Amino acid sequence: MKVGFIGLGHMGAGMAANLLKGHEVVIYNRTPAKSAALVAQGAQAAASIAEACQAEAVMTMLANDDAVADVVEQPDGLLAKLPAGAVHVSSSTISVALSERLAAMHAKAGQRFVAAPVFGRPDVAARGELFVIVAGDAAAIAAAQPLLDAIGQASFVIGASPQAANLVKLSGNFLIATVIESLGEAMALVAKAGVDRQQYLQILTGTLFGAPVYRTYGALIAQDRFEAGGFAAPLGQKDIRLLLEAAETLRVPLPIASLLRDRFLTLMAQGGEGLDWSAIGQLAARDAGAAAA
Repeated sequence: MKVGFIGLGHMGAGMAANLLKGHEVVIYNRTPAKSAALVAQGAQAAASIAEACQAEAVMTMLANDDAVADVVEQPDGLLAKLPAGAVHVSSSTISVALSERLAAMHAKAGQRFVAAPVFGRPDVAARGELFVIVAGDAAAIAAAQPLLDAIGQASFVIGASPQAANLVKLSGNFLIATVIESLGEAMALVAKAGVDRQQYLQILTGTLFGAPVYRTYGALIAQDRFEAGGFAAPLGQKDIRLLLEAAETLRVPLPIASLLRDRFLTLMAQGGEGLDWSAIGQLAARDAGAAAA
Protein backbone atom coordinates (compact mmCIF):
# COMPACT_ATOMS: atom_id res chain seq x y z
CA MET A 1 0.00 0.00 0.00
CA LYS A 2 1.16 3.55 -0.68
CA VAL A 3 0.97 5.55 2.54
CA GLY A 4 1.95 9.05 3.54
CA PHE A 5 3.37 9.52 7.02
CA ILE A 6 3.46 12.93 8.72
CA GLY A 7 5.35 13.49 11.96
CA LEU A 8 8.78 11.95 12.59
CA GLY A 9 9.29 12.55 16.28
CA HIS A 10 10.41 9.92 18.78
CA MET A 11 7.35 7.77 18.08
CA GLY A 12 6.69 8.55 14.43
CA ALA A 13 10.18 7.69 13.20
CA GLY A 14 9.93 4.15 14.53
CA MET A 15 6.41 3.68 13.20
CA ALA A 16 7.38 4.87 9.71
CA ALA A 17 10.42 2.57 9.72
CA ASN A 18 8.19 -0.44 10.35
CA LEU A 19 5.78 0.59 7.59
CA LEU A 20 8.72 0.51 5.18
CA LYS A 21 9.02 -3.24 5.68
CA GLY A 22 5.95 -3.87 3.53
CA HIS A 23 4.63 -0.60 2.14
CA GLU A 24 5.60 2.33 -0.08
CA VAL A 25 6.04 5.20 2.37
CA VAL A 26 6.17 8.92 1.61
CA ILE A 27 7.28 10.90 4.66
CA TYR A 28 6.91 14.53 5.64
CA ASN A 29 8.24 16.40 8.64
CA ARG A 30 8.53 20.12 9.33
CA THR A 31 12.24 19.55 10.06
CA PRO A 32 13.54 17.89 6.85
CA ALA A 33 16.71 16.61 8.54
CA LYS A 34 14.61 14.09 10.46
CA SER A 35 13.77 12.38 7.16
CA ALA A 36 17.34 11.40 6.26
CA ALA A 37 17.55 8.11 8.16
CA LEU A 38 14.23 6.89 6.75
CA VAL A 39 15.14 7.94 3.21
CA ALA A 40 18.26 5.80 3.58
CA GLN A 41 15.92 2.88 4.40
CA GLY A 42 13.82 3.45 1.29
CA ALA A 43 11.26 6.12 2.18
CA GLN A 44 10.44 8.95 -0.20
CA ALA A 45 10.75 12.42 1.29
CA ALA A 46 7.89 14.79 0.46
CA ALA A 47 8.57 18.49 0.10
CA SER A 48 5.10 19.40 1.36
CA ILE A 49 2.08 18.00 3.18
CA ALA A 50 0.22 17.97 -0.12
CA GLU A 51 2.86 15.72 -1.67
CA ALA A 52 2.59 13.28 1.22
CA CYS A 53 -1.18 13.10 0.73
CA GLN A 54 -1.11 11.54 -2.73
CA ALA A 55 -1.68 8.07 -1.32
CA GLU A 56 -4.32 5.54 -0.34
CA ALA A 57 -3.82 6.47 3.28
CA VAL A 58 -2.03 9.06 5.37
CA MET A 59 -0.93 8.44 8.95
CA THR A 60 -0.27 11.33 11.32
CA MET A 61 1.73 11.15 14.54
CA LEU A 62 1.94 14.67 15.93
CA ALA A 63 2.37 16.24 19.34
CA ASN A 64 -0.94 17.92 20.06
CA ASP A 65 -4.28 19.25 18.83
CA ASP A 66 -2.77 22.40 17.31
CA ALA A 67 -0.24 20.46 15.24
CA VAL A 68 -2.85 18.00 13.96
CA ALA A 69 -5.40 20.72 13.15
CA ASP A 70 -2.76 22.71 11.27
CA VAL A 71 -1.70 19.74 9.14
CA VAL A 72 -5.30 18.91 8.32
CA GLU A 73 -6.85 22.35 7.85
CA GLN A 74 -4.20 24.54 6.22
CA PRO A 75 -4.97 25.46 2.56
CA ASP A 76 -2.67 22.81 1.09
CA GLY A 77 -3.17 20.42 3.98
CA LEU A 78 -4.54 16.97 4.39
CA LEU A 79 -8.22 17.85 4.11
CA ALA A 80 -7.68 19.73 0.83
CA LYS A 81 -5.28 17.26 -0.79
CA LEU A 82 -6.18 13.75 0.40
CA PRO A 83 -8.01 11.93 -2.44
CA ALA A 84 -11.68 11.08 -2.05
CA GLY A 85 -12.08 7.68 -0.42
CA ALA A 86 -8.58 7.73 1.08
CA VAL A 87 -8.10 7.21 4.81
CA HIS A 88 -6.56 9.51 7.39
CA VAL A 89 -5.25 7.35 10.24
CA SER A 90 -4.57 9.57 13.25
CA SER A 91 -2.26 8.00 15.83
CA SER A 92 -1.74 11.24 17.74
CA THR A 93 -3.02 11.60 21.29
CA ILE A 94 -5.56 14.35 20.74
CA SER A 95 -8.70 15.63 22.39
CA VAL A 96 -12.04 13.91 22.08
CA ALA A 97 -13.48 17.12 20.64
CA LEU A 98 -10.87 17.39 17.87
CA SER A 99 -11.27 13.73 16.94
CA GLU A 100 -15.00 14.23 16.55
CA ARG A 101 -14.43 17.34 14.44
CA LEU A 102 -11.89 15.59 12.20
CA ALA A 103 -14.31 12.74 11.55
CA ALA A 104 -17.01 15.20 10.48
CA MET A 105 -14.68 17.20 8.24
CA HIS A 106 -13.30 14.15 6.47
CA ALA A 107 -16.77 12.74 5.93
CA LYS A 108 -17.91 16.01 4.38
CA ALA A 109 -14.88 15.92 2.05
CA GLY A 110 -15.61 12.34 0.97
CA GLN A 111 -12.62 10.99 2.86
CA ARG A 112 -12.43 8.46 5.67
CA PHE A 113 -11.05 8.92 9.18
CA VAL A 114 -9.77 6.33 11.64
CA ALA A 115 -8.53 7.17 15.12
CA ALA A 116 -5.68 4.81 16.01
CA PRO A 117 -3.75 6.13 19.05
CA VAL A 118 -1.13 3.80 20.46
CA PHE A 119 0.27 2.58 23.76
CA GLY A 120 4.03 2.14 23.96
CA ARG A 121 7.22 4.17 24.31
CA PRO A 122 9.66 4.92 21.44
CA ASP A 123 11.63 1.68 21.87
CA VAL A 124 8.38 -0.27 21.51
CA ALA A 125 7.46 1.75 18.41
CA ALA A 126 10.85 0.97 16.88
CA ARG A 127 10.21 -2.76 17.37
CA GLY A 128 6.74 -2.56 15.80
CA GLU A 129 5.17 -3.78 19.03
CA LEU A 130 2.73 -1.00 19.87
CA PHE A 131 -0.79 -1.65 21.08
CA VAL A 132 -3.23 0.20 18.83
CA ILE A 133 -6.64 1.46 19.97
CA VAL A 134 -8.86 1.78 16.90
CA ALA A 135 -12.25 3.33 16.18
CA GLY A 136 -14.04 4.40 13.02
CA ASP A 137 -16.08 3.08 10.14
CA ALA A 138 -15.59 -0.68 9.75
CA ALA A 139 -14.65 -0.44 6.07
CA ALA A 140 -12.13 2.33 6.80
CA ILE A 141 -10.57 0.26 9.57
CA ALA A 142 -10.32 -2.73 7.25
CA ALA A 143 -8.54 -0.58 4.67
CA ALA A 144 -6.10 0.69 7.30
CA GLN A 145 -5.52 -2.66 9.02
CA PRO A 146 -2.35 -3.61 7.06
CA LEU A 147 -0.77 -0.39 8.30
CA LEU A 148 -1.86 -1.03 11.88
CA ASP A 149 -0.45 -4.54 11.67
CA ALA A 150 2.90 -3.11 10.59
CA ILE A 151 3.25 -0.81 13.60
CA GLY A 152 1.70 -2.91 16.35
CA GLN A 153 1.50 -6.31 17.95
CA ALA A 154 -2.26 -6.02 18.50
CA SER A 155 -5.17 -3.78 17.55
CA PHE A 156 -8.27 -3.27 19.66
CA VAL A 157 -11.33 -2.06 17.75
CA ILE A 158 -13.75 -0.37 20.12
CA GLY A 159 -16.44 1.12 17.93
CA ALA A 160 -17.53 3.25 15.01
CA SER A 161 -17.02 6.65 16.68
CA PRO A 162 -13.36 7.69 16.31
CA GLN A 163 -13.40 9.84 19.43
CA ALA A 164 -13.96 6.74 21.56
CA ALA A 165 -10.43 5.57 20.76
CA ASN A 166 -9.02 8.91 21.84
CA LEU A 167 -10.93 8.80 25.12
CA VAL A 168 -9.59 5.30 25.82
CA LYS A 169 -6.06 6.46 25.05
CA LEU A 170 -6.35 9.46 27.37
CA SER A 171 -7.76 7.27 30.13
CA GLY A 172 -4.86 4.86 29.72
CA ASN A 173 -2.30 7.65 30.00
CA PHE A 174 -4.11 8.82 33.13
CA LEU A 175 -3.64 5.37 34.65
CA ILE A 176 0.05 5.33 33.72
CA ALA A 177 0.54 8.74 35.33
CA THR A 178 -1.26 7.46 38.42
CA VAL A 179 1.22 4.57 38.64
CA ILE A 180 4.16 6.97 38.24
CA GLU A 181 2.90 9.24 41.01
CA SER A 182 2.14 6.37 43.40
CA LEU A 183 5.51 4.73 42.75
CA GLY A 184 7.25 8.02 43.43
CA GLU A 185 5.40 8.47 46.71
CA ALA A 186 6.05 4.90 47.85
CA MET A 187 9.75 5.08 46.96
CA ALA A 188 10.12 8.42 48.74
CA LEU A 189 8.62 6.85 51.86
CA VAL A 190 10.82 3.76 52.01
CA ALA A 191 13.98 5.55 50.84
CA LYS A 192 13.71 8.14 53.61
CA ALA A 193 13.60 5.24 56.07
CA GLY A 194 16.80 3.84 54.59
CA VAL A 195 15.42 1.11 52.30
CA ASP A 196 17.26 0.72 49.00
CA ARG A 197 14.97 1.77 46.14
CA GLN A 198 16.31 -0.83 43.70
CA GLN A 199 15.70 -3.64 46.19
CA TYR A 200 12.26 -2.23 46.89
CA LEU A 201 11.45 -2.23 43.17
CA GLN A 202 12.61 -5.85 42.87
CA ILE A 203 10.24 -6.80 45.67
CA LEU A 204 7.33 -4.99 44.03
CA THR A 205 7.86 -6.33 40.51
CA GLY A 206 8.72 -9.82 41.74
CA THR A 207 5.48 -10.19 43.69
CA LEU A 208 2.25 -8.28 43.14
CA PHE A 209 3.30 -5.61 40.62
CA GLY A 210 4.95 -7.41 37.73
CA ALA A 211 3.20 -5.51 34.95
CA PRO A 212 5.44 -3.72 32.41
CA VAL A 213 4.27 -0.28 33.53
CA TYR A 214 5.64 -0.90 37.04
CA ARG A 215 8.89 -2.33 35.72
CA THR A 216 9.49 0.45 33.20
CA TYR A 217 8.58 3.46 35.31
CA GLY A 218 9.75 1.96 38.58
CA ALA A 219 13.23 1.58 37.09
CA LEU A 220 13.25 5.17 35.82
CA ILE A 221 12.30 6.50 39.25
CA ALA A 222 14.63 4.23 41.20
CA GLN A 223 17.56 5.21 38.97
CA ASP A 224 16.61 8.90 38.58
CA ARG A 225 16.66 8.54 34.79
CA PHE A 226 14.35 11.35 33.76
CA GLU A 227 16.20 12.69 30.73
CA ALA A 228 14.08 13.55 27.70
CA GLY A 229 13.70 10.96 24.96
CA GLY A 230 10.69 8.91 25.93
CA PHE A 231 7.59 11.00 26.56
CA ALA A 232 8.14 14.63 27.46
CA ALA A 233 6.55 16.07 30.60
CA PRO A 234 4.56 18.76 28.73
CA LEU A 235 2.90 16.00 26.71
CA GLY A 236 1.89 14.25 29.92
CA GLN A 237 0.45 17.48 31.26
CA LYS A 238 -1.39 17.99 27.97
CA ASP A 239 -2.95 14.53 28.15
CA ILE A 240 -4.21 15.03 31.69
CA ARG A 241 -5.67 18.38 30.68
CA LEU A 242 -7.47 16.78 27.72
CA LEU A 243 -8.75 13.99 29.96
CA LEU A 244 -10.19 16.54 32.39
CA GLU A 245 -11.84 18.42 29.52
CA ALA A 246 -13.53 15.21 28.37
CA ALA A 247 -14.53 14.37 31.93
CA GLU A 248 -16.09 17.79 32.41
CA THR A 249 -18.13 17.37 29.24
CA LEU A 250 -19.33 13.95 30.46
CA ARG A 251 -19.80 15.24 34.03
CA VAL A 252 -17.49 12.65 35.51
CA PRO A 253 -15.42 13.86 38.49
CA LEU A 254 -11.78 12.68 38.39
CA PRO A 255 -10.13 13.86 41.63
CA ILE A 256 -6.90 11.93 41.05
CA ALA A 257 -6.58 13.41 37.57
CA SER A 258 -6.90 16.87 39.11
CA LEU A 259 -4.03 16.03 41.47
CA LEU A 260 -1.92 14.81 38.55
CA ARG A 261 -2.57 18.04 36.65
CA ASP A 262 -1.06 19.94 39.56
CA ARG A 263 1.89 17.55 39.80
CA PHE A 264 2.77 18.15 36.16
CA LEU A 265 2.40 21.89 36.59
CA THR A 266 4.68 21.71 39.65
CA LEU A 267 7.29 19.76 37.70
CA MET A 268 7.31 22.26 34.86
CA ALA A 269 7.29 25.26 37.21
CA GLN A 270 10.46 23.80 38.76
CA GLY A 271 12.23 23.59 35.40
CA GLY A 272 11.21 20.08 34.36
CA GLU A 273 9.81 20.85 30.91
CA GLY A 274 12.70 19.07 29.22
CA LEU A 275 12.34 15.88 31.27
CA ASP A 276 10.45 12.66 30.68
CA TRP A 277 6.96 12.65 32.18
CA SER A 278 8.10 10.03 34.71
CA ALA A 279 9.91 12.90 36.46
CA ILE A 280 6.74 13.62 38.44
CA GLY A 281 7.86 10.51 40.33
CA GLN A 282 10.70 12.49 41.91
CA LEU A 283 8.45 15.20 43.35
CA ALA A 284 7.44 13.19 46.42
CA ALA A 285 11.09 12.82 47.47
CA ARG A 286 11.57 16.58 47.09
CA ASP A 287 8.43 17.21 49.13
CA ALA A 288 9.81 14.95 51.83
CA GLY A 289 13.12 16.82 51.90
CA ALA A 290 14.94 13.68 50.78
CA ALA A 291 17.76 13.89 48.27
CA ALA A 292 17.64 11.47 45.33
CA ALA A 293 19.44 8.24 46.11
